[in-house]
Amino acid sequence: MARDQNQRGGGRGRREQETPEFADRLVAINRVSKTVKGGKRFGFAALVVVGDQKGRVGFGKGKAKEVPEAIRKATEQAKRQMIRVPLREGRTLHHDIEGRHGAGKVVMRTAPTGTGIIAGGPMRAVFEMLGVQDVVAKSIGTQNPYNMIRATMDGLTKESSPRSVAQRRGKKVADILPKRDNAPKAEEAATEEA
Repeated sequence: MARDQNQRGGGRGRREQETPEFADRLVAINRVSKTVKGGKRFGFAALVVVGDQKGRVGFGKGKAKEVPEAIRKATEQAKRQMIRVPLREGRTLHHDIEGRHGAGKVVMRTAPTGTGIIAGGPMRAVFEMLGVQDVVAKSIGTQNPYNMIRATMDGLTKESSPRSVAQRRGKKVADILPKRDNAPKAEEAATEEA
């Protein structure tokens, strides 16, 4: 019997070691009440963003009578709905994108190193869980956290890397990237000659 308990405990330990690969962020909790004959019944809705901070992110919502249970449900749903987003140099987006959901619109732009995450509440949580370090983002049209996150995820699904574009077109990555002009080198050569 002791052997059975150790085996079961070992299984739980392995499962706990697998889960920390994902970080989660609680974005919003909403309390709703229902008036009944004996008084009021309260329920809670939680909005959670989950990510591995290496290019995968997802969001989920959960409802329950207690806050921890709502958060647990939201986290499980977020892990099931994760998407992979290609990142440039592992720190920013490849190109500027827009995302829409309902009346909400978000604009996300690439940023140079050291800019940080310039984004409002729910969008910031998505970028932090995604592993983006430099981005400039603006939400237009809604302040509802659910719609902001959905619009952000809509935009992130449109993100494409040069490698995926080259593969679709049947070309090499070097063929589709803009050529770097040698103007600075020519200027340096001219100053050396003078």
